[in-house]
Amino acid sequence: MKRIEAVIPHEKTTELNEALKEAGVGGCTILEAKGRGKGEKAVVESGRGTARFVSEFSVRSNFVIIVGDSEVDKVINTILGTVSTGSTGDGKIFISAVNDAIDIGTKKKGETAVV
Repeated sequence: MKRIEAVIPHEKTTELNEALKEAGVGGCTILEAKGRGKGEKAVVESGRGTARFVSEFSVRSNFVIIVGDSEVDKVINTILGTVSTGSTGDGKIFISAVNDAIDIGTKKKGETAVV
């Protein structure tokens, strides 16, 4: 099993979630996050709009998806096809191994716990 973690611009959250459903991904965890990197920073207006400043952090969404090894390429291609614009700030994808999983309710273990 693999853990795929995709950090993407917040405005792409709904679009990616729908694309993952269409691709047959059973579930994912979506976390709202702030981060900083090479991407363009948002310009924020203060109180009454009389002052503007560049935000230090960008609003991001962090998708966490656990899939079997055979599903990794499909999920990666779905993320890239949905989110990538070819510019800095599109986000990052991290892939790591998952040794085991346990469904708390059914007590199933391994890949059957995440299906």
